[in-house]
Order: sequence, then C-alpha cells, then structure tokens
Amino acid sequence: MKKIKLMTAALLTACVLAGCGGEPEEPTGATIPQARPIEESTQPVESQTPESSEESQEGSVAAATTTIENRTVVDGKLQSYLTGEWKDETVARRRSMAVMIPNNKPAMPQYGISRASIIYEAPVEGRITRLMAFFEDYDDLDHIGPIRSSRDYYVYEAMGLDAIYCNWGLAIPYVEDLLRSDQVDNISQALTGIHNPSAEAFDRLPRPGYKDEYRGYMFIDGYNKAVERHGYAKEYDSSFRGAFLFANDGHRAEYADKPDAVKIYPGGTNSNSGGYGNARPWFEYNADDGLYYRFQYDAKQIDELNNEQLTVSNVVFKVCDGLVRDKNDYMFFTTYGSNEAYVFTNGKVIKGTWSRDNVDEPTRYYDENGNEIVLNQGKTWVCNIWSDYKDLMNWE
Repeated sequence: MKKIKLMTAALLTACVLAGCGGEPEEPTGATIPQARPIEESTQPVESQTPESSEESQEGSVAAATTTIENRTVVDGKLQSYLTGEWKDETVARRRSMAVMIPNNKPAMPQYGISRASIIYEAPVEGRITRLMAFFEDYDDLDHIGPIRSSRDYYVYEAMGLDAIYCNWGLAIPYVEDLLRSDQVDNISQALTGIHNPSAEAFDRLPRPGYKDEYRGYMFIDGYNKAVERHGYAKEYDSSFRGAFLFANDGHRAEYADKPDAVKIYPGGTNSNSGGYGNARPWFEYNADDGLYYRFQYDAKQIDELNNEQLTVSNVVFKVCDGLVRDKNDYMFFTTYGSNEAYVFTNGKVIKGTWSRDNVDEPTRYYDENGNEIVLNQGKTWVCNIWSDYKDLMNWE
C-alpha cells in the first residue's frame, strides 16, 4: 500500500469546507488514572500472558508496564494492534480487512460482525448510519455481510489503520478516483466506477424477503485470492503502532474519579436527523464482565452467526465537523485534524480530544490534561458524531 504523507488536494479542499480543526498539541505522556493490578484469580484467561519456557521472562517484562508498549512474541502469540489481546502472531501481524456493512433495519441481522475487533459507525445519506468493521481473526469464517457501498470518509479512516478496504458499490463522484489510485488497497465488487475489481470475493446468498442490496456478501476464500492476485502487502507497515493505547496484562484503566456512564446514547433517545436518530442506538455497561452491550431499533443488536448480542470493551464518541455535499444528501466528515472526543471504558466517561495529523496515521485520543487516554483490552466501537448534532449525545 502506498502511503501518502501529505493530504491530497481534493482531501484538503474537503477539509476546508468541513471546518478542519487546528493543529494538535504535543501530548505530555500516557497515564492510566487509578490503574490497579488485577488479582491473579480474577484475571480473564484471554488477557493473560501465555505461558512460555524460553521467552516467558521477556514477556513478563513487557506485561510489567501499565500500557502495551513494545510488543513481544511469546510462544507464537502477539498482542493485537487492534484489541491488545493475545492472538496468534500471524493474525496479529496481518493487515485487517475494513468491511462496509449496512446498518439500516431492512438489512438486519448482519452476519459475522461480532468477530470484528473494531467497529466504526458514521451517518450516511438518508440520515442513517453505516458500519465499517475491522476484522483480523477471520480464518474460520466463510463469509461476512451483507456488504454495502463506499464513502470516502470511511476510506480515510481505514487508511489510518493500514487496513485493506472492502466494499460493494460506491458514491462515484467522491470515491471513484480514490479507490482507483494506488493510495488505497481495496477489495471491491466489480461495478461501474471500480477500476481494479475483485469479483471473486463476492456473491449473493438467498435471503427470502430481502432486497438484492442486502443479499451481497464477501467470502473469505475469495478475499484471500483477491489479495494475492492484487499483490497487496499482507502484514502491517513497519511504522504502524496500533489503533489505540491499551492497558497491559494485569492492569485495568479504572478512572475512578471520572463520571459514571453506564447507558450511552450517541444520538440521544429520540428520532432526529443527526444520523443516529433512525436506529436510536445505545450501549449498556455490565460491571460483571466489563463490557458494553449494543442495542438499536428498540432491541438487542444480534449477530446472525451466533445469535449473540454485540459487545465491546470500549466506546468512543468522535465529534467531527461535517457537511452535506449535494442534493442526494451525500455527506462528508473530517476524520483528521482535531476535535472533541468522549471515551467510555470501565463504566466511566473521559472527556478529551482526538487528534490526527494526516490520513495514513491512526487517530489518537487525549484527556483534558493532554495525556493519551488508555483503553481496556478488547473490542472498541467508534461513533462518528456530526458536530452539528453533538448536543444530542448523552449518557447516564
């Protein structure tokens, strides 16, 4: 994947139109307020450093730090760049797939989405939201979906995580040139506006009662063949340092002095035109397992793969300046620069800012003192909040 260290002219123009924030301040360091060691008897199995004979001492040194810093391979495992959890080294090092998934009610339920390490949600035309799910551990999945079309602000977000971008369809005026360039490694269904198609990765499945647009899926075997055929790099760029700053094994980011937030509403509780007012999603924190449970359309959000409710360890509200581009209600959101951020973890809310210098770097999150916010290990859900409607978001 060719990196772009400077923003393209088109992207810069969109930034100006959308009111891009100022230059981010230099962070003063990373801390975990009120971090405490986890008692050995209560530490989740999946977050423990794997036992090792020859390398256990080196792994123990890494785990002694409160945050994951220099990752070390232990017994063939490595801490994920997306979740902080231990995974097979081949899984942790390979570039994730960033998959566009519809979130409107006629598309429900989605298949395989609970396996995503990160889910990114943002409004699209029609004032509904669409999801982009980042998958790194998918070898035992047959397919994922349904799959939907591309918008450029999702592409820019995927570029920051060095992911391979996957879509079925696109908003041609705003995405065609981006996807045909060598800036973005993409696996795209063969449609008008796609100049490097990967038809072998996609097909429709029978879904009686569903429209064709909600029957298209991406198949893992075809995805792998397409990646090989295109010659895309399969491992992260050597400069990639991870999606977030995570607490290390044996530590938990508690934030005891921060306000409680156990029910979280990115778009409020009533119908509105801010993007989240149709599905009216919310998250509920469960102190017993430290997870946030996702609801929308007045019900649990369920994965058809396992019939289980979606859960994550962290939720982020990323406030972004935006605009409506045309009469079709196509939108744009500024995903670089800086703006307000609200990070939810361990049943608390940490107010701060997000910062991103250019499109090939991940977004970093800082508290009000300029320290990078530490997330707890596990999955994360990022909600892109249109700044015009930020007053609607709330928690209790």
